[in-house]
Amino acid sequence: MKYTVYVDDNFHMGDEEERYKLGEFNSCEEAIAACKAIIDEFMNQGYKEGMSFKELWEGYMMFGEDPFIISNDSQCKFSAWTYAKQRCVELCS
Repeated sequence: MKYTVYVDDNFHMGDEEERYKLGEFNSCEEAIAACKAIIDEFMNQGYKEGMSFKELWEGYMMFGEDPFIISNDSQCKFSAWTYAKQRCVELCS
């Protein structure tokens, strides 16, 4: 079974022409790790010392990327927004 990761751009939400295929992975865990890495990269570049959760979250919602997984595995689930919120809390606490 393959797990394909696609990435949407929050700035162009709903515009499939802005979507790109990141790649195919052999396991759900690998696909999730790839999704998390995309969000982590944005958070690490976007976060500035003393930044509030609201500032970082709004920056992600406006300019971040929204990776998602397509597969036949109904148990493989990942929410970019949930993970991004978690990272905002961790960084801004």
